[in-house]
Amino acid sequence: MLITTTETIPGKNISEILGVARGSTVRARNIGKDIFASFKNLVGGEIEEYTKLQADSREQALSRMIDDAHKLGANAIVNVRLMTSVISQGAAEVLAYGTAVKTN
Repeated sequence: MLITTTETIPGKNISEILGVARGSTVRARNIGKDIFASFKNLVGGEIEEYTKLQADSREQALSRMIDDAHKLGANAIVNVRLMTSVISQGAAEVLAYGTAVKTN
């Protein structure tokens, strides 16, 4: 599956637009990691626990978007975007979306 943030794919022709492919996940923080992160917040620096949580969330949303594109019959996704929104205190959604297309 070709995935790009651009509208076109160099060397490929988009023969069919199949619709929007999307994937999302909602993740909550872990109380144990929150305690460790609060200590880290006192001294400064990157909070690796949250960075990993965000990276895992991104990968899961992208994977679900790819699965959705496969169901539409796509072999590529163009104009891919990622968006994050707060659902509640301590929980956030990561949404990946793009245009599912067929290329030749």
